[in-house]
Amino acid sequence: MEQEFKLTPGKVLATLKYDPVTLEKGYAGRTLQVDIGRNKIESKPVTEQMKDIFIGGKGFDLKLLWDLVNEKTKWDSPENAICISSGPLGGTTSYPGSGKSLVTAISPLTNIVVDCNVGGHFGPFLKFSGWDAVAITGKAKKDVLILINGREHEVIVREMKASNIDSHILCDGLTKHLSKSEDDKKYVSIVASGSAAEHTYFGLLNFSFYDWRRREVRIKQAGRGGIGTVMRDKKILAIAAICDNWKPKWTITVG
Repeated sequence: MEQEFKLTPGKVLATLKYDPVTLEKGYAGRTLQVDIGRNKIESKPVTEQMKDIFIGGKGFDLKLLWDLVNEKTKWDSPENAICISSGPLGGTTSYPGSGKSLVTAISPLTNIVVDCNVGGHFGPFLKFSGWDAVAITGKAKKDVLILINGREHEVIVREMKASNIDSHILCDGLTKHLSKSEDDKKYVSIVASGSAAEHTYFGLLNFSFYDWRRREVRIKQAGRGGIGTVMRDKKILAIAAICDNWKPKWTITVG
């Protein structure tokens, strides 16, 4: 008999209220930095240098990671950052593959920087919520949920206990928890890893999307480098992004 999935919310550790933005040429103009060890959430501006030199999801990730680590940082150091971005074309429906997210961190397998790309809806939903990238550092004392709520324009770090942390169950349960209706599920995306990542160096990150045809939550994998192991070492239960009923507000002309 399948066990009932249960979430037990704990105390709110940090909150950031922010103003909505209109995307300009694919950019929100800011990045989100979350330190779950110090319970600190900050908004950082995207500079013209970042746009000119570090263009793209991988470039943004590497710039953020470079600024946060040093030559002594190991994969399990608190300052090792999980960075996620989708680049200026992220979420632009005119371009195939624009739903991809790029993820970087220092790898448990090699102790050097690794990047990985993955499908799902998290990257575009992060952008639609008003952020070009997110960088997460620190280590929590208990499992935490990082919620990027593009509807309420707030970011919350909250202690959260789940009866099952394996991604196929957790992503489904969190999507239901964060949705107002069945139709509303398509505006929620979850990033999670599972219990296996606690016992290996090659744990995956799973990025969710709601398949409205099948009426079920499905997941895509960022499988290179063991970033899921970094996530569980930091005691991140999940990262969730909720975007509003989004409609395109910009166009891109080629030629």
